[in-house]
Amino acid sequence: MADLVSLSRADLAQRRKRLRRKQQMKIIQAIWRTFAISTLAGCLLWVATQPIWVLNAPNQIVVKSGNELLPEETVKSLLVLSYPQSLWRIQPSAIAESLKRQPTIAQASVSRRLFPPGLIVDITERVPVAIVQTPTGGKSEGVNKSEGVNKQASVGLIDANGVLIPLDKYTSLNPTRKLPNLKVIGLPEQYLPYWTQLYLSVNQSLVKIQEINCQDPTNLILKTELGNVYLGPPSPQLSEQIKILAQMRHLSSKLNSSQIEYIDLQNPEAPLVQLNQKNQKINVRNP
Repeated sequence: MADLVSLSRADLAQRRKRLRRKQQMKIIQAIWRTFAISTLAGCLLWVATQPIWVLNAPNQIVVKSGNELLPEETVKSLLVLSYPQSLWRIQPSAIAESLKRQPTIAQASVSRRLFPPGLIVDITERVPVAIVQTPTGGKSEGVNKSEGVNKQASVGLIDANGVLIPLDKYTSLNPTRKLPNLKVIGLPEQYLPYWTQLYLSVNQSLVKIQEINCQDPTNLILKTELGNVYLGPPSPQLSEQIKILAQMRHLSSKLNSSQIEYIDLQNPEAPLVQLNQKNQKINVRNP
């Protein structure tokens, strides 16, 4: 019985020693882990504060452009940066937001580049698709005045999504870039709600369209190589009307454009051609 008691005491003593060793090992491991992390953090901090991580000149900035409209040097000039500047003090998100406030830039992202130190600027420019002429009178003109444009009209640009771009801002950043051939006349608040649909339809037209007159909200007028085309008020029929216009592209082989006063596509199922002479109308589907 005494041997059993002695054995149990000895076993308990050994267990206590093993537990103490485990606890000591855990403490040592925790100390080493803390030391290693602190040393690594210190090394990283030391590396980060070295002069090599400094933006000294614009040539350390790489510009990636989606549409390649703006010259690289122009994009760099738009960055709100001072040199030299620690790479870690620069706020990429703030720079990206300042770029997106430019009317010629649709999207922008900025990130740090560590090797070699610098910045990567990725932008997507807005592509103007038409010149906008807005009459300053404030009132839309009727069909009878469709050919005239207020001499005091303000001029700008518009992209495919209906975003207006100031002409002076665009030309100052793109002095060598050609302006669009398409022209839009009217108050933007009138045609912007349906601009995307209108532009997509016009852009797919097989008949060359030089001008879209939106001054009369009850009658959109296209100036085309065939003559003026009346579409009536904007409607879901726009794409169908443009398709009918494409079917009429050979009309010039039968009639001189000077003979045509206008083409009426307000009812795409019964297109009409109004001639200048004798007030004559021609049903295109059944001439």
